[in-house]
Amino acid sequence: MEQQERIRTMEALLDAARAAVDALDEALDGYEKVREGIDRLEAYYTGDEWRQDFEDDEAGRLPDNLKRGVLSEDGIYDLLEDDREVLVRLLETAAAVLRRG
Repeated sequence: MEQQERIRTMEALLDAARAAVDALDEALDGYEKVREGIDRLEAYYTGDEWRQDFEDDEAGRLPDNLKRGVLSEDGIYDLLEDDREVLVRLLETAAAVLRRG
């Protein structure tokens, strides 16, 4: 590779990597802000309150205009599974990069 071409290539890699690292850092900031909420959702979903709210919804005891995606049988479950998969992916990616040294 000719010198100027190499420099242009490395410059493009630097720009792309900088943008990706900045975006990941910002995304992690956002994730950390909602992490406590994810824990609360899991406690709600695995506790008695979710079941009671779900049953009341099924029985028509909740107002029609109440947003209730949280009461879908898959909404919170899918979020929790996706959260775990993303965390595993982060760990695997971090471990692979750190092993390369």
